[in-house]
Amino acid sequence: MAQIEIHRIPRNRHDEWEALWRAYLDFYDAPYSEQATQTTWDRFHSPDEPMTALGAFDGEELVGIVHYIYHRSTWTVENYCYLQDLFTREDARGRGVGRTLIEAVCERAKEAGAGRVYWLTQEANTPARALYDKLAERSGFIQYRRML
Repeated sequence: MAQIEIHRIPRNRHDEWEALWRAYLDFYDAPYSEQATQTTWDRFHSPDEPMTALGAFDGEELVGIVHYIYHRSTWTVENYCYLQDLFTREDARGRGVGRTLIEAVCERAKEAGAGRVYWLTQEANTPARALYDKLAERSGFIQYRRML
């Protein structure tokens, strides 16, 4: 395995990103929307958006993605960083790719002056939770959502 490098996903790597994005959505049994996917991709590449997509590259190969968003909080002066999506190719799991992506987001958030990085996962996602339990503390909060 070559050294995993983390950097923004260039616009010309859309198809590779979308393949991982679709696999991520499939993993969570989430619907795919062409419009939402294109809008999200465009937001990642707009300097006016608080959203970023990083890729984990093993040589030239994109093996993982992470998306994060900065937002304000009523509890702090500093922004928070929400690590919204994290996915690695199945053949890249267990090689430290997920950990490297999370650490890259944390480094960038710290450099940006954010006060916190946080993320969610499903209770049944035990492989991911084993990693997350090593990297962060569980907040004890339960998420509720109401679709509009």
